Amino acid sequence: MTAARTDFALRLGDTCLILGQRLAEWIGHAPAVEEDIAIGNVALDLIGQARLWLALAGDPDDLAYKRDAAGFRNLLLAEQPNGDFAVTIARQYLFDEWYGAVLAVLVAGTDTGIAEIAAQCRRENAYHLTRHREWLLRLGDGTEESHRRMQTAIDDLWMFTGEMFEADGALVDLPSLRPGWAGRVGNTLASATLTVPKDGWMQTGGQQGRHTEHLGY
Repeated sequence: MTAARTDFALRLGDTCLILGQRLAEWIGHAPAVEEDIAIGNVALDLIGQARLWLALAGDPDDLAYKRDAAGFRNLLLAEQPNGDFAVTIARQYLFDEWYGAVLAVLVAGTDTGIAEIAAQCRRENAYHLTRHREWLLRLGDGTEESHRRMQTAIDDLWMFTGEMFEADGALVDLPSLRPGWAGRVGNTLASATLTVPKDGWMQTGGQQGRHTEHLGY
């Protein structure tokens, strides 16, 4: 495996690991017992996927437990705090749409080892995406309060979405995925009576080890 591909696997693994850990913080605190179980299952899926990706980059246990915050290469979106339930759902949905597009490319790629991992992750991602999209629709087109909270969550997290499409030269042409992602997200937000934020300044750096204060904590 080339260094570029190893780094790509590391970034996917780190993002899934941090996101899974974030979701695990909800266990025992979710809005309902059913959500407690569902969120825990999604967290376990992501941590399991993280192990698969990290194993391509080195020893997964060493990579997970023996690095300081600056050593991680996850997307900044993944490390953002859970906030209220709307923030968590918005974060997960925006990620799921991106991750699903990345996995589709990897499944069709020529690297059979990566394609096999991507196929396994893709099956789980399909469930995650459906679940979080349904929640986003329910909250966005729900009460006045749930609509307000979901719009605020989307607005606050939008600055972290640009990083997902930064060119890296390995395995996936990330910039080319943006129009499709934007179209799907836009359609979902419209169905949820939500407004797509205007693109502006985007916060980046997580994939180079420059993180927000939330990861260190």
